[in-house]
Amino acid sequence: MQIPIENIYYLLCYAWNKLDEADRVQVSAKDQARLLDLFARVLINGTRILLKRGIDKAYVNESIEVPGVKGKIEISETYKSGLYLKQRTICSVDEFSIDIITNQILLTTLRTLLKAPELAESHKADVVSLIRMMPDIQTLELSHKLFKQVRIHRNNRFYSFLINVCQLIYENSLPTEKPGEWQFADFTRDERKMASLFEAFLYNFYRIEYPSWSVGKPHIKWQLESVNDADSEYLPRMETDITIENDQEVIIIDAKYYRESLAGQHGSKKIQTGNLYQLFSYLLNQRDGSSKRQRTRGILIYPTVSHSLDLRYNFEQHPIEIRTVDLNTGWIQIEDQLRKIVRF
Repeated sequence: MQIPIENIYYLLCYAWNKLDEADRVQVSAKDQARLLDLFARVLINGTRILLKRGIDKAYVNESIEVPGVKGKIEISETYKSGLYLKQRTICSVDEFSIDIITNQILLTTLRTLLKAPELAESHKADVVSLIRMMPDIQTLELSHKLFKQVRIHRNNRFYSFLINVCQLIYENSLPTEKPGEWQFADFTRDERKMASLFEAFLYNFYRIEYPSWSVGKPHIKWQLESVNDADSEYLPRMETDITIENDQEVIIIDAKYYRESLAGQHGSKKIQTGNLYQLFSYLLNQRDGSSKRQRTRGILIYPTVSHSLDLRYNFEQHPIEIRTVDLNTGWIQIEDQLRKIVRF
């Protein structure tokens, strides 16, 4: 399944809930750049904006050697070092600094980009120029734990999109046989990663597109009675991918991303059994006696692979649909397809 780079970019902007920042980099349907070059452009443009408007600062606790006392004296360290004999001390002070985790992650990622042989030379020149403008920031060892430590708030929200890109680059970096070099793994070939991206994209698309309606991922309680009180603890959690609800209607959407939307061999293609069972379970267990829930619509959405699907069935009062969205077409057409699928 080949997805144009423009569409990958918009999928990520929606999935990260950063649609308002999509114009930070101009990407067209004819853009033949590689994904790493695209993300490098995002970081380059974003870092330029940060440096122009003023890079973020925060108070950082540091241990420093000073004459006399400044801040909180570190008695043990001062005594062990013998500095007190010279009327000097080691103290903990809070310094207002740019050497903070968001800037450290950004600088470390920029330096990492220089070690990717496939990155365009023009981008490497831009990266080197930016690094020279950030001399007072340390690099660090990136890790999943480190990214979890980042706290985005009102005053530093501009960093959110950049940190997401940094994490994406980190998570898809593979070492090469040459020491110090790495290559970017094309995550669009990873079905598991694309499934998560596809689901997050659909969720935020409908949440943004229909702000007056409730769009969420509610838990559905199993319509089962436990013989023993403790037995209910063993029931698995049931949570929809997307549930859209207004005063008249409820739609449950299950997003599925496969290289083949239908299963089967020898020309006999069928809907994947497990997907249909899952949607059925949602519809049956979400019933609460109301007429609206009695006719909840269920939709399975796949990306288009070899051909489009528009299959429609009924179970009692529940309409059930199997639909596809073509991610290999223009973005305006993709938006139009998604609106038509829910057709409120």
